[in-house]
Amino acid sequence: MLEQKQVIVIGGGAAGFFAALSLKKHHPNCNVIILEKSAKVLAKVKISGGGRCNVTHACFENNELSKFYPRGEKFLKKAFTQFNTESTIEWFKERNVPLEALHDQCIFPKSNSSQTIIDCFEKEAKELGVIVKIQANVKQISKLDSGKFEINTLEETYFADKVIVTIGGQPKRNGLEFLEKMGHKIIEPLPSLFTFNMPQNPICELMGNVVEKTSVKIEATKLVANGPLLVTHWGMSGPVILKLSAWGARILAEKNYHFHILVNWLNESKEEELRGQIQSLIYNQGEKKIVNLNPFPMTNRLWCFLLDKIEINKDIRWKELGKKNLNRLVNLLINDRYEISGKTTFKEEFVTAGGVSLEDIDFTTMQSKKVSGLFFAGEVLDIDGITGGFNFQAAWTTGWIAGKHCML
Repeated sequence: MLEQKQVIVIGGGAAGFFAALSLKKHHPNCNVIILEKSAKVLAKVKISGGGRCNVTHACFENNELSKFYPRGEKFLKKAFTQFNTESTIEWFKERNVPLEALHDQCIFPKSNSSQTIIDCFEKEAKELGVIVKIQANVKQISKLDSGKFEINTLEETYFADKVIVTIGGQPKRNGLEFLEKMGHKIIEPLPSLFTFNMPQNPICELMGNVVEKTSVKIEATKLVANGPLLVTHWGMSGPVILKLSAWGARILAEKNYHFHILVNWLNESKEEELRGQIQSLIYNQGEKKIVNLNPFPMTNRLWCFLLDKIEINKDIRWKELGKKNLNRLVNLLINDRYEISGKTTFKEEFVTAGGVSLEDIDFTTMQSKKVSGLFFAGEVLDIDGITGGFNFQAAWTTGWIAGKHCML
């Protein structure tokens, strides 16, 4: 009788569960154990997307999909040929979990609850015989002369034929030391998705205001992004800010999170186009007061705030604006400057740039080039996407590949 092969998956998050499920599906005779250091599995899945779980994004062309990853684009392009957005949707459909795309192309479960995804994973794991152990904090992995692995937790020692590491993004480098000791190059971890702090800036009094289409540039860099902007009680957030924080993760860290942004409140409107729009309004509706006629896609509160910022009397009529005020208004609407001093990260949902260097991984199999039999999946790698379901898609893709190829 052949000895049953055993695989240890280190980390009970999105990538860990998907790797374990893929492994049992492709290699049903393997014994698979997930070791999760905390008291709960799939914690990040539970809270993601405000408790709704943004499973993936409705981008179905692999080359385009890979462009949403500030780190990992080239490697994921190859990986997406094995498992991509379409594969994700089909995987959940086969397990009676219908998904739907919203207007912004983010894909959620139709139930609008992340618990649906968790229930699906846990049910599948139970049916396939995946063993899940919580509060099993792995401190060391050693490869023995026999070719097997010894995995030491604080409480127990496990032995495995293969190991898949899916410990997620680590806020500090010391969380990756045991992998570095095995010969892997570690890229310094840094926050990737975060909001911009603007201490004491009066715009924070407008918290809750959203402008759906804006363009924001990091001053003195080439970093520009488009999308909805949300004013918060600490500064600015929303998809446009989160995109900038992802693409600029290392640049902004080097600046110690002190920099300036330029906000175009009218998305990509140019100066000449805006002047023409305002002059047309003055010609046609010049008798109306500026405070009563806001011609732009923003709330009246924000409109009044911007007028106050450049000291334009809100009670004058449009025809009384004058050349000087017109120039100031045009410049403000397309080039509004703010000082950023610090960041706010989502502690439970943090995403990191950094991790195990992608140069050390064979993306056809997700196996380490440094240690045979050791595989990786998810954010423990130097991979991260912008907001919108891309980080979960990377977890599903790399987890599926690692599980499939682990025992080949």
